[in-house]
Amino acid sequence: MSGIGSIMEAGVPSARSRALAVLRVRSRALAVALLPAALAVVLVAARATGRLAGEPWGTVTLVVCAVAALVLLLGGVFATVVLRASPAVTPTVPLSEAAAPDLYRLVRDLADRMDVPPPSAIALTPDCDSWLEDRTHAAHRRGGIAGGPQSAPGAAPVLVIGSPFLWWMRVAELRAVLAPVVAGTGPSAHPDIADARGFVRGLDAAVDVGSRRGLGWIAAPARLLLRLCRTDAAEMERGVAAAASDRAQGVDYGLRIVAQEQVGLAYAGWDRLLTRVALPAWRMGRWPAHLDAGVVSALTELSRRDRLAEGFTSRLGERPACDLLEQPGVIDEATSLLAARLFHGGPAEAGPQWSPVEWTAYPEEVVDRKWRAEAARLHTALDALAGPAGLPAGPIGTTGTTGTTRTTGPTASPGSVSPAGAGSAAPGASVPPAAAAGASGSPVPSGPSATAGSATIEAAAAAPPAADGFDGPTLERVLGCLTGASGEGALGEALAGRLSADLAREERAAGTTGGAGKARGADAVPLFPLQPPRSGRDLLADHVTAMVCCAAVDSAGAAPGMDWLDGPVLLVGGDRRTDLAPRVLCLVEDGDPEPLRDWLSALGVRTEKPVRLV
Repeated sequence: MSGIGSIMEAGVPSARSRALAVLRVRSRALAVALLPAALAVVLVAARATGRLAGEPWGTVTLVVCAVAALVLLLGGVFATVVLRASPAVTPTVPLSEAAAPDLYRLVRDLADRMDVPPPSAIALTPDCDSWLEDRTHAAHRRGGIAGGPQSAPGAAPVLVIGSPFLWWMRVAELRAVLAPVVAGTGPSAHPDIADARGFVRGLDAAVDVGSRRGLGWIAAPARLLLRLCRTDAAEMERGVAAAASDRAQGVDYGLRIVAQEQVGLAYAGWDRLLTRVALPAWRMGRWPAHLDAGVVSALTELSRRDRLAEGFTSRLGERPACDLLEQPGVIDEATSLLAARLFHGGPAEAGPQWSPVEWTAYPEEVVDRKWRAEAARLHTALDALAGPAGLPAGPIGTTGTTGTTRTTGPTASPGSVSPAGAGSAAPGASVPPAAAAGASGSPVPSGPSATAGSATIEAAAAAPPAADGFDGPTLERVLGCLTGASGEGALGEALAGRLSADLAREERAAGTTGGAGKARGADAVPLFPLQPPRSGRDLLADHVTAMVCCAAVDSAGAAPGMDWLDGPVLLVGGDRRTDLAPRVLCLVEDGDPEPLRDWLSALGVRTEKPVRLV
């Protein structure tokens, strides 16, 4: 199965030898399927000529014929599935020649200089990569996935370009980066390589078909054949890439080295923009309408902060590659919507619950709403854990910052439930089973079993009012609950578990994570989820930070803001405050509120004043 060529070979000869090795796997599979039929023909012919007269040859012949018929039937079904199954197609934004005539001219000029067929079409993807994609399969035409010249039999592959490249790179840099990609259309036109690629794509699609009811047996032989030709297929692609790189050596080779540095920089900025800026907006039901334009600002900021990126912004005076588009804003909006669908699983079209947001409106429409939604969720969790409406400034049941000894409520009864299943609850806080399950990491089901029980609310109502007399969602309440509430089994641990359970339930209800568990295919979104798993402590720190920011906005004249690399930030006097996070962590992890209280006092935040929630 290793093929004729050596792995040390480079270029088309090596790729062709590997393609022939892949095709030999197909031929051997066909021979295995025809072997029982050939044996049946021999037995029938021998019986007809009298060479195998008598028993048990009659029975043997019948059995072999039945087995041959069954194998032929199954082989025919398998071959039909491999030939007709639709290979996966990357969701992209099609770019017609009328929408980007200059870009099409640039690509055709590259193809002419390298003496290779030009790509049949150009499409954009919200990712920092570029490749060629074959869309000539008949199933694509039947399903309406592809149309026009790009889907005609024998057409050249489609050139897929990462949209961040168009906005960040200059025209000359984009040309240098695309040269080896466009050069790949030459080896792709070789009949043996195209046939081998089609066979591998058909097997891959057959594995996906094997997940359907009644066709589960298809997946096993498809996976077996994929394993047999996996090495040769990988080496074939390496040979194609080597041949394309060799052919592109004479096209802007020196500039390509510099342009590759821009590729790495663009990837770093794009990743930060998606995870820190776009993801909070997607979770709020909004999608930034101009992500590609935002990546320029993000990379410019990265260049300003990172000394390794110094000098990269000096190129911004040259013509950007997005000038090759007739309507860059329209294309940017389309790729931004596709990015939200691929990376978050949002709807394919905008709607009342899924509307675009401009960068100028991001602080008010995303950051402020995010903070207040998290503050509301934090106080809902406190209510579910029977936290008193007004807690003292100091640790529960101890001396507070004013030096006065305070009592927040009656001592928990012996029958009260301890949070997280271990340790003792804070005095006066009876934890419901749902919170205990959430604190231990177990998922909390939706419905009556996931809501706070009436006993918890009664316990909170039975508690006498706090000495401070604070009512409503105040920051003082949060500080009092978390003061000294660190460690296993403490109220902070129960609160973190409750927040995790509430957030997971909200995401399930909103359907934001429904697509991640689907089978692979064009409709399985998000294809690349950006939501990393967050611990309960991280969630608690985020929610406390949001509560602090809300209090600062409401009582100290602060304002929500946006950083291109870090996402939502708090602005005080127009300047970003970066010293809040360690003080919040000190409260959440150690139960020590003093650093945060000092910070709030210096800023003039009134912790006893109720904050405005959603």
